[in-house]
Amino acid sequence: MGHQVPAGDLAGGEAGLLLDEGDQVALAGVVPMAQTCCGQAHYNTGYRHEAEPMARHFSDVFAEYEAIVTPSGSCGAMVRELYPRMGERARAEGRGDTLAATLAPVVPKTYELTEFLVDVLGVTDVGAYYPHTVTYHPTCHGLRGLGLGERPRRLLQAVKGLELRELPGAEECCGFGGTFAVKNADVSAAMGADKVRNAESTGAEVLCAADNSCLMHVGGTMARLRTDMRPVHIAEILASTEEEPLA
Repeated sequence: MGHQVPAGDLAGGEAGLLLDEGDQVALAGVVPMAQTCCGQAHYNTGYRHEAEPMARHFSDVFAEYEAIVTPSGSCGAMVRELYPRMGERARAEGRGDTLAATLAPVVPKTYELTEFLVDVLGVTDVGAYYPHTVTYHPTCHGLRGLGLGERPRRLLQAVKGLELRELPGAEECCGFGGTFAVKNADVSAAMGADKVRNAESTGAEVLCAADNSCLMHVGGTMARLRTDMRPVHIAEILASTEEEPLA
């Protein structure tokens, strides 16, 4: 199993969860150090040809693994949804089938963390312990792109000590959207503030999500609004145990 690390994210929680030899999930997994960005940022900003070398490199690096697991719904959606489109576009431009053939092998074996745990491993209780109140934000790529549905919630509901509180307007975007947050900063900030206010209304200590890019945006908004809440990735919660609890 290969572990894909989103740009700027060490994803230590996921690696610890999947590689643990104790009561948690134990797999023969590695974090390939040759990996780079999957190309999502370039592709979604319109630099589609510039994203192709990154996609080829991703495919080359992860070709040997049976499964590719990412803690990022947006990166997972890039590979599963947009890599096939990249190949189709190259074909339509008269550049043949080479790109499509290069990218095709990684598409069906790329999984977001929660769907890998629930669908592939058949696990909802990973032996985690996290004695805090938590509200869950389903990020756009995971919700609409990958269709993660109730998988993250099922995992959180099985965590010992965790109290899960419903987030009003949960399915509304947090306002990040990659370069959308730069090009439309005022709109992005307003959407982020709405998300944080809704989270605060639950009285939870923690806002949890399955995509660190959204958590970065929400976390920055929390800091500006001086809220007492904190953003935490679901992988960190699932990797927390009574012996080694996450603060």
